[in-house]
Amino acid sequence: MPRETIKVGVLAQSRPPVSRWGERILRPLALLPLVPATAPGTLLSDEDGIETWYLGPHELVLHSGDTAYYRDNLAAARPAVWVALQDAQSPARARVHMVTADPYEGEGLASDTALLVEAVPIPDALRSALASFVAQHHVELEFKKRKRKPVDLTTDPRAPRILHPQDKWERK
Repeated sequence: MPRETIKVGVLAQSRPPVSRWGERILRPLALLPLVPATAPGTLLSDEDGIETWYLGPHELVLHSGDTAYYRDNLAAARPAVWVALQDAQSPARARVHMVTADPYEGEGLASDTALLVEAVPIPDALRSALASFVAQHHVELEFKKRKRKPVDLTTDPRAPRILHPQDKWERK
C-alpha cells in the first residue's frame, strides 16, 4: 500500500485565562510546510500575553487507502489538518501526538479526553501535495449491495424466525 510522509512544523498558541479560575492551555495554531531549524519548545512571540510556541517537527503520513477521506477534506469549505496534543498545560511538557489530514480520524481523536485536538488551516503547499497524492493514488470503489440468499429450512441448522406453537417454551 503506497504511502507518503511529509514533515511539517507545528505551531501552538497560549492565551491568558478568561477568568482567575482558568489556566493557560496550549492550542494548535498552524502548520509550517517547511521545518525550521528552531529547537522544539521555543517561544516565538509574546504579544499582550498571547504566546506563540514552536512545538517541533512532526510527520504527516498519507495512506493510499484513505484517499477518499482526503478528497472529502479537500472538497470541504475550509480544508484542515487535525493536530492532537498531549499535556497541553505547559509548553515544556506539550507533545504532538498526531497530525492527520483525514477528517474522520481527526474526529475520532477528538473523543480522547487525554488529547487536545484542533483543526488548523491547511497550508497551500500542503494542500497541493495532498491533492497530487489523491490524484495519483485514488481508486474509486464500486458499491455492491449484498443480496439475501434464500434459506432452505429443512437443511439449515439455524433456528427459524417464527416458532411454531409446539416449539415454544411453555410457562408453568
